[in-house]
Amino acid sequence: MRAKVREADGRDTEPSAALIDSQSVRAADTVPTETSGYDAGKKTKGRKRFIVTDTLGLLLAVHVVAASVQDRDGAKRPLLWTRLDHPTVRLIWADQGFAGRLVAWAEEILGRTVEIVRKQPGQRGFQVQPKRWAVERTFSWITMRRRLACDYERSPAHSETMIRWAMTDVMLRRLTRGGPAVRAG
Repeated sequence: MRAKVREADGRDTEPSAALIDSQSVRAADTVPTETSGYDAGKKTKGRKRFIVTDTLGLLLAVHVVAASVQDRDGAKRPLLWTRLDHPTVRLIWADQGFAGRLVAWAEEILGRTVEIVRKQPGQRGFQVQPKRWAVERTFSWITMRRRLACDYERSPAHSETMIRWAMTDVMLRRLTRGGPAVRAG
């Protein structure tokens, strides 16, 4: 289905570039403590979602782990899945949390380039980062689904499935709308 959405947007069926990011989400009381943790940077107790998207924001890989996992450590599995499932992806953009050993690991092991998108010098407050806005938009699409605003699933694999399900809905809507999105009123 992703290939059809890319074709409808005038793109090649397989992407050549991707974006990776993580999102920490609060976990419900039903989530076992073995699969949840505490993200000190975001002050969130729960799980962390790693997603890899193409430049249109369509999901390529997803991985859910405890929130205590560092970005550069949790990103290895979704990057590997992206390498195996989408061999045409050669460049991956990431934020500063993925800098360091992950960049060298991706180059040596996967033969892929991870480019870190840094903030402008002297930047204060929020500002849209070039090339990275598509993955942030995908997180907003995911969290619009009520069930994904918080992590309710007992198993991380179930959380990953719910994310894939939400993205299926996004792709179906893009395919069936026929024209540009228009808001009523």
